[in-house]
Amino acid sequence: MTELDWPEILLRLGTATLAGGAIGLNRDLHGKPIGLKTLGIVGLSTASVVLLALQLAEPARVVDAASRVIQGILTGIGFLGAGVIVHQSTGFRVRGLTSAACTFLAACLGIVCGAGQWKIVVVALSLAFVLLTIGRRLERRLHRMLGGKEDPQRTETSPSSGQRESD
Repeated sequence: MTELDWPEILLRLGTATLAGGAIGLNRDLHGKPIGLKTLGIVGLSTASVVLLALQLAEPARVVDAASRVIQGILTGIGFLGAGVIVHQSTGFRVRGLTSAACTFLAACLGIVCGAGQWKIVVVALSLAFVLLTIGRRLERRLHRMLGGKEDPQRTETSPSSGQRESD
């Protein structure tokens, strides 16, 4: 790969930071344990490592280098996601799965931004916001329509009523 110029580096790292931060802002607005700063940093850091791999690899080995870096990122990001999910509490209760998935998504978007694949970034980010915006309502409506059993974790009231939803 040819050496990237400053504007291209700024575009890739900036877009990764903004994409992760936008997902984090959604989590912040819903009172979740991970937010704008954390997911912005996840996007920035993953894009930085991908850019570094692309810049340092020999031209004949760019794909191999990028593949190894991406595998390492996605393995490592699982630990950050697990930290969002694991809580000390009495009894067994899984919380934070959507925030952990958003952490994984921010990392993936950082990878894609680092690679400069803008169409993938736009489509993935758009679909993510559709899911984060209407996903819960759609899930509840389909659950009622299809006669699913009540899940006590999902029947809690919304954060506006003073209680936090599990997510």
